[in-house]
Amino acid sequence: MRYLLAIIFGGAAAFAATMTISSPIASWVVGKFAFESPDQVSNAHDALFMGGNFIALLIGFAIGWVVGAKIEGRDEPA
Repeated sequence: MRYLLAIIFGGAAAFAATMTISSPIASWVVGKFAFESPDQVSNAHDALFMGGNFIALLIGFAIGWVVGAKIEGRDEPA
């Protein structure tokens, strides 16, 4: 159960980050730097976008892991 909840929470967090905050954060960070070519801008934006999604995935996985551990702990006799 712990793994299932961790995967569900991780996927939900990654999806939420993809739809809401990853692109604005990547655009904001890229806007702070000067680049020599449009390809560098695109590469930096892509890397930051994917990195933000990956971090959200890890955070969601960790939250799901903790929630799953609490739920699994309830099944054990006291």
